[in-house]
Parts: sequence; structure tokens; C-alpha cells
Amino acid sequence: MAIAILFGVFVMLLLLGVPVAFSLAAASLATLLYLDLPSIVMVQQISAGAGTASLIAIPLFIFAGEIMLRGGISERLISLAASLVGRLRGGLGQVSVLSSLFFGGVSGSAIADVSAVGGTMIPQMVKRGYDRDFAVNVSITAALVALLVPPSHNLILFSAAAGGGLSIATLFAAGIVPALLMTVVMMLTGWLVARKRGYGVEPFPGFRAVLLRTVSALPGLGLVGLIFFGIRAGIFTAVESAAIAVVYALLVTGVLYRQLGLRNFFATIAHASRTTGVILFVIATAAVFGWLLAYLQVPTATVDALQSIAHDKTMVLLLIILALLVLGTFMDLAPMILICTPIFLPVAKAYGIDPIHFGLVLVLTGGIGLVTPPVGSVLFIGTAIGKISIGECMRTIWPFWLAALAVLMVVAFFPQMSLWLPAMMK
Repeated sequence: MAIAILFGVFVMLLLLGVPVAFSLAAASLATLLYLDLPSIVMVQQISAGAGTASLIAIPLFIFAGEIMLRGGISERLISLAASLVGRLRGGLGQVSVLSSLFFGGVSGSAIADVSAVGGTMIPQMVKRGYDRDFAVNVSITAALVALLVPPSHNLILFSAAAGGGLSIATLFAAGIVPALLMTVVMMLTGWLVARKRGYGVEPFPGFRAVLLRTVSALPGLGLVGLIFFGIRAGIFTAVESAAIAVVYALLVTGVLYRQLGLRNFFATIAHASRTTGVILFVIATAAVFGWLLAYLQVPTATVDALQSIAHDKTMVLLLIILALLVLGTFMDLAPMILICTPIFLPVAKAYGIDPIHFGLVLVLTGGIGLVTPPVGSVLFIGTAIGKISIGECMRTIWPFWLAALAVLMVVAFFPQMSLWLPAMMK
């Protein structure tokens, strides 16, 4: 009955449109009262959930990404991508995909990615004669790449939800090859759709322009190397790397590029603070929810239930993916990671699935939910930028959605795709 109250209240409030953090808190409080447990437990778990030291990296990386977004980095990355892949069929669509890979390595957020790259590329594509649905579809699905490349906020969140025992550097390394695969597959899909619709190509600017744009964009791209190799080499921790990323971003945008004025700087602080507040509130309330899951032995019950249904590791992983795809349609990625990790990670471990590999599968599966209605935040932002309805977008997004699903299946059932690079770097 307690489990039914926990999940029932949570789902009911979500369906009524109550924000996720409040739904988690209300469901947890109702369950605590039913179990006749002291309400102080809720305060204690909220404090413990938001007080994890590794979580300090998240607001710092968010701040660094916001600085880069408003300091001229996105324009330079898009310009570099245009010179590299603009000559391919559907040139601006290819530019959008490659720009998402570059900017994802700066922001670590799919929402920031579609806001920055999509905010620039979607209007440009529409102006050049591309259909609005194509411009939106290619931009929002390309933003999924940002979930996998350093400094992905969601991989840091998964590490915290897993108890903090998983190396963030290893998770970052594990996401690189799947991110590159996703980029290639989305570019190929964009090329096929562009060819069918008869879209043109962009003129090649010349090798000198490519060199100049590369030099101009290198300081921004250098942030990725600084974060990844610094953590991997043990020079600094994830939290220290996030602080260094903020300082580096301020130096690049304020001193080198000279585009981060005082007004933009205060706007950056305000936006980063709002984003951080939302994420940390969800993390804090999800800590109580997760504590109750453990108290009610939901992970153990889930393991037993799946063992009664399937005895094969492949089948269990497929069932978990199907469950996550359904959950992703009405739950944002951050709360989904915080709620589902304590439930499904013990199952994965029981069947011999590597936790690092499982983390990539969880984040990528939840990421597909970001471009799926009714609660796809990336989908909402993209359609708002493109000024089309979600229905118009959904009618033609299926080639890109299936491409993302195909990448997920490859990553899920060929674990060396994500585990190869971390093993090579040991």
C-alpha cells in the first residue's frame, strides 16, 4: 500500500501539471505519514540529497556554459561547422548537427544546445528555404549529442544517483564514442531527408577561411580538452574542473573575445541561478523519494520481478529500455535519472551489466524522451523557436527519432561501444 501511495500520488500530481519537484515532495510526505514515520526524515533526506559535494560541479558547469553561450562561442562554433560540412546535401542541417557536437562539449546540456544552436540555425534554415519541420527536427535530435559528451550534467547526476562510487571521468570517456556515432547517424539521416526534399548545399568558403575559423573557435573547444583530460589525468577533480571551467570561460569570452559585457554577465548569472535552482530542488526532493524506495525495498522487488519474467541479460536490458522510453514521455531527464537509477541499477548489476555502460543507456534513453511529447522539453523549445506546432513536428520527425533509437540499440547491446575508450585510457 505504501508503494502504491508513493507512485500513485506522484503520477497523479504529474498528470495534473504539478512541477516534478513538488510532486516528488508531496508523494514522499504522503508516504511518510502513511508509514507513521517522523516528518523530520524528509528534512534530513532533502538536506543530505542537496548536500552531496560532487553536485557542486553541476551549477558551476551550468554557469560556464551560460558564459560561453553569451560570450560569442556559439557563433564561432557554428561558423567552423559551416566551413567543414556545409558542402554536404542539406548543408545547414549538417551544420546544425556538427555545431551541436561542438557546443555540447561546452554546455553539457541538450536544452542549452538547442537554445544556442537551434536559436541560430533554425531561423537561418527557414530563411534559406528549408522547411520549418526539417529545421526543427534536425536541431532538436542533434541536441541529444550534448547528453553524452563532457561536461554532461546528466552523467554527473547519474554518478551522484548511483551513490557517488562511479568515476565521472570514466563516464565522460564512455560517452565520447556514442556521441560521435550519434553525430554521424544524424548527419546521414539529415542528408537522406535533404536529398529527398531537394535541399541545396552551402558554398565552400576556402581553406584559408576554414583555418581562420578553426583558430577562432579553438579557445572554446579547448574547454572540452581542459575538462576531460584534466579529470582523467588526475590533475583535478570534477568539482575543481568545473570551477576552472568558469574561470576559463570568463577569460575567453571577457578578455580574448571581448563579447561578455557587464549586462550580459548579469543576465548569465540570473539564468544560471534559475536553472541551478530548479535542478537542485529536484535533486533534493528526489533524495527523499529514493530513500523511501530503498526503505520499501522497491529495487529488490524489481530484481525479483524481472528475474521471474526473463533470465537473459539481453531481455532484461530490453525491458528496462522499454520502461524508460515510456517514463521519458512524461518525465524530464533529471528526475528520471534520480528516480530510476536506484530502481534499475541494482537490476543491471544483478545481471552483470557494467554500471558505466548502464549509465550511458539510461541517459540516452531518457534523452529520447526529451524530443517526445507530451513532456519533451527540448521538443518544446525547438518548436517554439521554429514557430510550428508539436503536431507538425511529430508528423515528420520519425526518421530522426528512429535514427536516435537505432543508436541507442547499438550502444545498449554492444557495450564495448561505450567501454572501449575508458579501458584504453586506464
